[in-house]
Amino acid sequence: MRKKKIGIMGGTFDPIHLGHLILGEKAYEQFGLEKVLFLPSGNPPHKKDRNGRATDSQRVEMVRRAIAGNAHFGLSLLEMDGTGYSYTYRTLERLRREHPDEEYYFIIGADSLFTLEEWREPGRICQNCKIAVAIRDHTDRATLEKEMARISAKYQGTFFRLDTPDVEISSAHIREWIRDGETIRYYVPDPVREFIYENHIYAKGTG
Repeated sequence: MRKKKIGIMGGTFDPIHLGHLILGEKAYEQFGLEKVLFLPSGNPPHKKDRNGRATDSQRVEMVRRAIAGNAHFGLSLLEMDGTGYSYTYRTLERLRREHPDEEYYFIIGADSLFTLEEWREPGRICQNCKIAVAIRDHTDRATLEKEMARISAKYQGTFFRLDTPDVEISSAHIREWIRDGETIRYYVPDPVREFIYENHIYAKGTG
C-alpha cells in the first residue's frame, strides 16, 4: 500500500509569517503531499531566551489563524506536550511509530542544512524522514547541492531540492518592526497581525 506523503514544517513560529506559508504550499505542490503539518516547537534547545517573545499558547493560536482556510494545512501540537526540550528526531520517531502508513518530508531552509549536524541526532533525523531543502534565488546552488550530497552520504539520508521564490522575511525582523512601530502588513496574514496587536505581543515594555 502506498504511504501517505506528509510534510512537516517545524519552527518556533514567533510569529508565523507568509514565508512559512509559501514554503509549505510550494512543498505541497512540488512533492505531491497530502498534507503539510505545522509543528510549533515547544521548548527548542537552541532558542532558550524567550524574553520579549510570544507565549506557547499565543504562538499556537497564531499558527491556527494563519493556516485556517487551507484544507491541506494542519496544526500539530506534538511538541507542546513535553516538559523537556523538544528535539526533531524524537518527534519524527514518534510520528513514525504512531502513523506507520505515512512517510514524512521535513521542510527546512538552506541555512538549516548547513547547521544540521549541530542538531541532536542528525542521523536519526535522516532515518525517519526525507528532507526538503528550500533553495532561493540568492543561494549558491552548487555549494548547497554539494552539502546535501555530503550529508546524505554520511547519514544515508534522502534530500530533495525545494524550489521557492525569494521571500526575505524573518520572524526576528517582524518582532523588531513591531517594537519600532513599523508596519507588518503583508508580511503576516491579517488574522495573525490583528491577534498580535490585540494582545500587544512583541510591543515595547511587554518583555
